[in-house]
Amino acid sequence: MPTLHFDLVSAGGRRAICIAPARLVIAGWTGRDPALREAHARELALLGVPRPSAMPLFYRAGAQLLTQEHTIEVLGPETSGEAEVVLIAAGGALYVGVGSDHTDRRVERSGVALAKQCCPKPVGRELWPLEEVAGHWDQLLLRAYVPSGGSPELYQEGELARLQPPRVLIGHYGAAGLPDGTALFCGTLPARGPVRASPRFDMELVDPVRGRSLRHGYALQELPVVS
Repeated sequence: MPTLHFDLVSAGGRRAICIAPARLVIAGWTGRDPALREAHARELALLGVPRPSAMPLFYRAGAQLLTQEHTIEVLGPETSGEAEVVLIAAGGALYVGVGSDHTDRRVERSGVALAKQCCPKPVGRELWPLEEVAGHWDQLLLRAYVPSGGSPELYQEGELARLQPPRVLIGHYGAAGLPDGTALFCGTLPARGPVRASPRFDMELVDPVRGRSLRHGYALQELPVVS
């Protein structure tokens, strides 16, 4: 499994930590508003994406997909990123990071779980202790950007109040909590405009209370599709 190298940024300062996640779990359909979840299911069904069997739904993917590289390789032109909060359980503690559930949209029409397995999952190099943001979780702001005409264009934006809180989401996953060695992607926000591919994807998680941000970005190297 990959060993990920982080800077843990906390009220006590900054220190380096290494974590080798043994499992990767990607949560989908994590919005708090049931009516909006249902509307999204119908919207995706029109695009040929199968309806989920439960909301939220937890997809497993290979932990080896996790990467901190600034360039990822993808097959073909129909992939795109999704900015997400990432919870990592290690050493009996929970940490908060930012990542992208990069997904193959062509494969997604055949099966969401399969599409999740087709692309690397970039994660940033900084973490916060969950306990430092849990009290104002709903105020945290998640954003993503894609290039447009040489400048970054806002692609996703919203407060985490729109998604399930971390303890609630973990409770849906399992009554015993999040096992050590688990990286949990916590769901995403709607795109501003159509879901679309781009040559680069940048994301940030902003903490307006403590005045800090987690950021990560990566470029795409598109591999040819041959038959």
